[in-house]
Amino acid sequence: MKDKLILLALATLLTSCTIAEGYMKDGAYGPTSFSYEKQLKDTIINQGEVFSFDRASVMCNWIDTLHFFNQGKLYVNYSMWEAIGPKTETQGVLIIQNDSVVYEKYTGEMAADKIAGVFSVTKSVTSLLCGIAVDEGYVKSVDDAVTEYIPELKQRDSLWQKLTIRHLLDMRSGLDFDDTYSLSIKGKDLKCLHAMADLNYGSNIPAQVKKLKFRCEPGTEHNYESMSTEILGMVIERATGRSFADYLEEKVWKPIGMESPGYISYDSKKHHTPHAFGGLALTIYDLAKIGRLYLNSGEWNGKRIVSESWIQQSTTYSDENEGYHFCWYNTSSVGADKPEYPGFYALGIRGQVLFVNPYKNLIMVRLGLKDDTYAHIPYIFEQLSNLWPEY
Repeated sequence: MKDKLILLALATLLTSCTIAEGYMKDGAYGPTSFSYEKQLKDTIINQGEVFSFDRASVMCNWIDTLHFFNQGKLYVNYSMWEAIGPKTETQGVLIIQNDSVVYEKYTGEMAADKIAGVFSVTKSVTSLLCGIAVDEGYVKSVDDAVTEYIPELKQRDSLWQKLTIRHLLDMRSGLDFDDTYSLSIKGKDLKCLHAMADLNYGSNIPAQVKKLKFRCEPGTEHNYESMSTEILGMVIERATGRSFADYLEEKVWKPIGMESPGYISYDSKKHHTPHAFGGLALTIYDLAKIGRLYLNSGEWNGKRIVSESWIQQSTTYSDENEGYHFCWYNTSSVGADKPEYPGFYALGIRGQVLFVNPYKNLIMVRLGLKDDTYAHIPYIFEQLSNLWPEY
């Protein structure tokens, strides 16, 4: 076994510097919730008045007596914690209803004040910043061509001038890019791994963007990939003239009363391009506040943070575009019949989930170290919210 690991390490070192760097930093299984600690990162400072959720006088411990079933046999007759807990290395679950904490459980390294990376949940926050930039007029329209904000791309493939911000938000860019974290050495898989390693560990994301090719014309098909949101982050910085961290701090962190600082990783000190696709780290409580903002249609205690129309475009139940709109999923994407009380959610690898059900005033958050079947966690939360009593 040891010899195989040595050969694997040598192979990765010989094939790609960024794959090797990722392997040395995060091992063969890729990044964890705490990998952000090893990366270059900007601090999103918490300042001003802190908002705190109340704590329910009676906690909903009945949740642990419920049992869930799934035809795919990922979980059969499991309690909620059994279904999303030890078998998937869940370390934290937080459930809030009507601004009160009704369920909370932690294991391992996780705690209420522990900062953790949330991977592609970052995409949903990048979308929020885009909505604010549209509201403020920095971005004139989501139907603007990306080249209006990154003009140097006009010198590349002519399809760049057809690529719009809306295409980036809905993952309909047509870019030839695929997300993979697998240490496969077969053909296209290796090519995809190189590209994803460059995005995660490379030092020059703008150069990587310039080299991109298109697999099809923008708008033709939906294909989830992280590069689209990375480019969206670049557009936001160009449009606002602000760094991702500074804009997020001013427009979100401060006005909604975050309890702790957050972090956003970036590529290098020279280029300082934020990992808008997956580099955000924050506490479980502060992530729940993003859910509260969306639950309240973009308002925070009477103050408008982002337009209601942006929230509606992001979260309205629809099976179009595979249930993915403006970097948020609605529960049509879990593959079940339309529930009586549909919700919406943000999702990251390792099963980082922010789930919101507006009908029951519920916010559910799950954080963990890893989970190869993370797509079923929103389904569990959907079942739970539809069983939840209204009060």
